[in-house]
Amino acid sequence: MPPIPGSGLAKGLAVTLRTMTKRSHTAQYPEVQPELPPRSRGVIGLFEENCTVCMLCARECPDWCIYIDSHKETVPAAAPGGRERSRNVLDRFAIDFSLCMYCGICIEVCPFDALFWSPEFEYAETDIHELTHERDKLREWMWTVPAPPALDPAAEEPKEIAAARKAVEKAETAAAAAAAAAAEVNPDTTAPDSDPAPEGDA
Repeated sequence: MPPIPGSGLAKGLAVTLRTMTKRSHTAQYPEVQPELPPRSRGVIGLFEENCTVCMLCARECPDWCIYIDSHKETVPAAAPGGRERSRNVLDRFAIDFSLCMYCGICIEVCPFDALFWSPEFEYAETDIHELTHERDKLREWMWTVPAPPALDPAAEEPKEIAAARKAVEKAETAAAAAAAAAAEVNPDTTAPDSDPAPEGDA
């Protein structure tokens, strides 16, 4: 059946009329902070203890807005006779938010969970050069990252948690078996006191 001429116009006017009858709501920002969705992309927080300076985030960034500097330090051998190792130490981690397009690729490719989305959005500056934020500011934003959502109770147990639980159960079983074997090898030698001999006739 062909559409009735003018039906689209009537639907559009109906939406307009419904909106006109509703009272407008004004958000009193900045006195009242908006309620943001839990997965809002505000800024990127840095948990620098997890950063190994692998440079994956900087290499994969399509805007080249991540700047990382580091140096190598020699770590002494952990045991006598071992060899020394070298590790990267983070000197600078900065993000230029005037270039960032909030694609989240850097967060996705980070293999050590050092980058997170923060819902913070109040970081406007009067000078575009001040939108390059260093690691101290990124670390402050890290503490505003919301907690991850709870796992679905009907979902399959993650393999990492299952492996850890099995390892704990295996260790507890081995400890119980060792304790039982030790009890069999070294039984309790304290025998109960024997009945006292009957006293003779006076």
